Amino acid sequence: MAQSYLILGTDTNVGKTYVAGSLLKHFVQLGLKAVGMKPIASGCELNATGELVNEDVQVLQNASNTKAPLDLINPYRFAPAIAPHIAAQQAGITMQLEVIAQAYLQLTAMADVVIVEGAGGFLVPLNQNQTLADLAKKLNIPIILVVGMRLGCINHALLTVEAIEARGLRLAGWVANQIDPDMNNFEENLSSLQQHIVAPCLGVVHWQSEIRFNLPA
Repeated sequence: MAQSYLILGTDTNVGKTYVAGSLLKHFVQLGLKAVGMKPIASGCELNATGELVNEDVQVLQNASNTKAPLDLINPYRFAPAIAPHIAAQQAGITMQLEVIAQAYLQLTAMADVVIVEGAGGFLVPLNQNQTLADLAKKLNIPIILVVGMRLGCINHALLTVEAIEARGLRLAGWVANQIDPDMNNFEENLSSLQQHIVAPCLGVVHWQSEIRFNLPA
């Protein structure tokens, strides 16, 4: 069975793709076969062959050293750049956890490491009855939380951590990603998060800098 991580964020646009791509490169450099997966993506565009493709998915593909069919890497793709469950409703599609889980299992047979990137925040709806949290429970793999470092991030991070732990899921660690270049008291906020989150901080990304992971080999 492949080593896997689910990359979640405290919100949308907090750097999940950057962290997921960097993790893939990290494992590739260790000599492992690694593949990225983004089960759900909105904001897709048609490519030359008429397939809907997402920019974030392309980042993951470029960082991977294991090729896999697009339908496994990104089972649900939508053109409108809106909340995925709304895009699915407009397309007349009901996203199903089992479809994603089966795609994930096929990827685990193809690589040593599978990095799965979530969509939006932890409780973003996937359909009328389920959220991304339900997908996390379905996959049941260690979670890495990307904390978008900006004003309000402590509350967002601690609420997300609490929701993850309440569902009996494993938070393997978290990454602090400075998405606001003018954030006041960055180090003090980082220190507060380190004090309140039991899981280890696996990396810190200062504005427009590269990440260095504190991960076991």
